[in-house]
Amino acid sequence: MALTSPVTAAPPAPATGLRADAEAQAAAIVARMTLDEKLPQLLNVAPAIPRLGVPAYNWWTESLHGALGPVPTTNFPEPIGLAASFDAPLVHQVAGAIGTEVRALHTLGRRTGQLGRIGTGLDSWSPNINLFRDPRWGRGQETYGEDPFLTAHMGVAFVTGLQGDDPDRPLVIATPKHFAVHSGPESTRHRANVFVSTHDLEDSYLPAFRAAITEGHAGSIMCAYNRIDGQPACASDILLKDHLRGAWGFSGYVVSDCDAVKDIADNHHYAPDQPAAVAAAMRAGVDNECNTATLDDTAGLERRFRAALDQGLISVADIDRSLVRLFAARLLAGDLPGLPGAVRDLPPSAIDSPAHRALARKAATEALVLLKNDGILPLKPGVRIAVVGPLGDATRVLRGNYSSPLSAPPVSVVEGLRAVLPAGQVTLVPFSASVTDGDRVPMTALRTAGGKPGVEVRYFNPTEPVPDRIEPEAKAATLAAIRYQTRPFATRTEPDVGNTSLSVPGLATHHRTEWTGRLVPPESGTYRIGLAGAGGVLTMPGFPSVDRREGHWNDLPGFTTVELVKGKAYPFHIEATGGVDLVWKRISRDAPAALASAAQSADVILAVVGLTSDLEAEETGVTVEGFAGGDKTTLDLPADQRALLDQARATGKPVIVVAMNGSPINLAWAKDNAAAILEAWYPGEAGGLAVADVLTGRANPSGRLPLTFYRSTADLPPFDNYAMAGRTYRYFTGTPVYPFGAGLSYTRFTYGTPSVTPVAAGAQAGITVTTEIANVGGRPGDEVAQLYLSFPDRPGVPRLALRGFQRVSLGVGERRQLRFTLSPRDLSAVTSDGVRAVLAGHYRVTVGGGQPAPGDTMGGAGFDIATAAPIPL
Repeated sequence: MALTSPVTAAPPAPATGLRADAEAQAAAIVARMTLDEKLPQLLNVAPAIPRLGVPAYNWWTESLHGALGPVPTTNFPEPIGLAASFDAPLVHQVAGAIGTEVRALHTLGRRTGQLGRIGTGLDSWSPNINLFRDPRWGRGQETYGEDPFLTAHMGVAFVTGLQGDDPDRPLVIATPKHFAVHSGPESTRHRANVFVSTHDLEDSYLPAFRAAITEGHAGSIMCAYNRIDGQPACASDILLKDHLRGAWGFSGYVVSDCDAVKDIADNHHYAPDQPAAVAAAMRAGVDNECNTATLDDTAGLERRFRAALDQGLISVADIDRSLVRLFAARLLAGDLPGLPGAVRDLPPSAIDSPAHRALARKAATEALVLLKNDGILPLKPGVRIAVVGPLGDATRVLRGNYSSPLSAPPVSVVEGLRAVLPAGQVTLVPFSASVTDGDRVPMTALRTAGGKPGVEVRYFNPTEPVPDRIEPEAKAATLAAIRYQTRPFATRTEPDVGNTSLSVPGLATHHRTEWTGRLVPPESGTYRIGLAGAGGVLTMPGFPSVDRREGHWNDLPGFTTVELVKGKAYPFHIEATGGVDLVWKRISRDAPAALASAAQSADVILAVVGLTSDLEAEETGVTVEGFAGGDKTTLDLPADQRALLDQARATGKPVIVVAMNGSPINLAWAKDNAAAILEAWYPGEAGGLAVADVLTGRANPSGRLPLTFYRSTADLPPFDNYAMAGRTYRYFTGTPVYPFGAGLSYTRFTYGTPSVTPVAAGAQAGITVTTEIANVGGRPGDEVAQLYLSFPDRPGVPRLALRGFQRVSLGVGERRQLRFTLSPRDLSAVTSDGVRAVLAGHYRVTVGGGQPAPGDTMGGAGFDIATAAPIPL
């Protein structure tokens, strides 16, 4: 039977119930607005309309794996770590906790009069469900890995957790991003023209977005920077019309990535000028433009929409359609009054609750992946441990990217071990100066002039009011002319140095901050002390100053190296007009000698190595060995860490490697030489406790790799080639260091032979797979049962694909029946010409703790499908 073109879904049905009420009320609000009031509402910073009772609103809110705000929030593992849990219910629970904290930050914004500032909205630009197709991509850590099926399920879990059970009464509106085919390189993202086959688009790049919309009912979506086959993603007929609002029936609002609409003219040259660019985006379906010029209060950004209107490129009806979508969303979320049953405001006390901290530890523990163990783990009682490497005592690494510096107190690996082991068993060996340095100085090392914990902070408003919006040609002069009052507007004691300005009622947008305190080191030694962020100067009497006034927000920190004495109080003063953090790192002047000395009295060496999200990141200016602009240029660890591992092995003591990273790194050396390998990702605030729990056996490791760990970039196609051939476990034909789905336990599980039962209408309409799992080891533990499907031999089909997973907790000797239900979409593959279909032919299904062995044709169970059938877009 020949396959026809994919069947498309009908246009969305008219809204009913609460959503219809929201749209009607939104239309009534829009009808009362003047054109001058309407146009600014199309930008991410929407000004207040006092005569209509509409408060200011900023659509720019981030909560990728924790809310970002002016008070400490809960920091969960980076999404790639959450994906390693293979636990969709856990991700749903994590997102619910994040949604609670985002909503409580909105309440705080109302109380302080700071609505309209970033981080105060009731929507969030999360989750990132782009496919992590290439390990060089710096932002891959934000995603749920390389598999469309896993990403789709994790994405739906996050969306429904963040929004709550009823999408018409959202806790927080979710915004899956970046739609679509957005996965590096960072250096070309504003101008890249990505050519992708219809096969790869349907097979790899769109499934997670489809699921987030049709199953998760996400209230919004963010379009990406890049072009796809010549059309910018934010002006794409294929994406925004054919798929999103056509086949998928999406009725929410579309927001652009920041400056993606501007790029349509300036970088893609798809439109001749900015009025044409905003018109192209709006006519394709974009409702809200994020423009980074709003960050410095640039005036006149809405004039491009007026020019487009005057030139006949858009109509008032186009504007009103977008505004109704935006105001309906604000009504449904409860930012605007008028709808019965809207979710109530939550108090700021809901932020960083004990329950959320416990959940962060649980999530971090489930994310850890044990990749090798020669029997050294769990650690034996009384074992003496030398913790080495730049990340052994690091806390910045725990947070990952898109996270608040003001998270709950982070726990490093060495502190986690010291928390669960008797005193004296754990020795920290400081490393040499490294590109990974830059941990925030904690409150425990800070004192006010009066000797109290924390620092004194003074906030200064301008002497003259600064305009809410500044004309572009006057911007530089206006900002340079700002002078600040000599008397502080507010003086407070804060726990540490960080940006808490949004918690200060009445503080002006443009202000100066001064932090004054005493630095009290816990140990004598050599320290690197400095500032992260931009716009500040650190001075310490007797030491060189650190000047970050010309720095960029995501540069590496600036440091000065000093000798400090334990317990001595060192005065410091920081002045800043931007967001800065006081950071430090205790280092060794002779790290090899320190390692050799510590190894003599140690039983094992714990090497904590890896990267940080200051190196692999979003579009940075950082260029150091192995990294360029946020992306990696190699899969190898930094050279100083490779040398450290060789030195550790040369001691003759067993080496346990704990890796912290957001992307695949080359673990070949560790596989050949280490006694054990634990992949920890960027595990969040409780990461050190989770690592300690697993190393000592208090927890049984259960994470699995959501990525293929390759040996070298030479094993892969070019980074800027978006074809999936040769990438990810589904299409990679080489031998990885560790495969997708890999992970060990301290116990052992066995599986029975699966059985396949077709539904009554035949296998093409769905199947049920059942099998038995048993814990035949000596410890209770969690297993991730993975179901893989092999397809009929047709052009374009993967060699195998994940089509089911379940996390199962089993006691010693416990057995349990597992049941997987596969729908026609689960059974489908994509033909070489881009048609998704259930293919006729022979299939094989396997269920186990990982992928079936390459070439294994004996395990699992086979079944046949006689009749092919296309699957709707």
